Amino acid sequence: MRISVKRTGGFGGIPRHRTLETAGRADAVGLQALARQAIEAGRQAPPVGVPDGFTYELTVDGRTVYCADPRLTDAQRALITAVMKEGG
Repeated sequence: MRISVKRTGGFGGIPRHRTLETAGRADAVGLQALARQAIEAGRQAPPVGVPDGFTYELTVDGRTVYCADPRLTDAQRALITAVMKEGG
């Protein structure tokens, strides 16, 4: 499964983008389950965020949804953290 996260907004307005491939990873099953939960709770269009907050574009195997701080679900927050930390 290919998981991409694009983060925009924030105080500096500097976008970040990371992609993670789950194939061959020891934690692949957990990441895939997290990705499915995060995508299910996402929106079809970018939501209105808060000043200096982040907006996220999550893409999992070609399906893209959007979410924003401070209204991230636990699954979205965990997935974003994992991908941004380890994605390349």
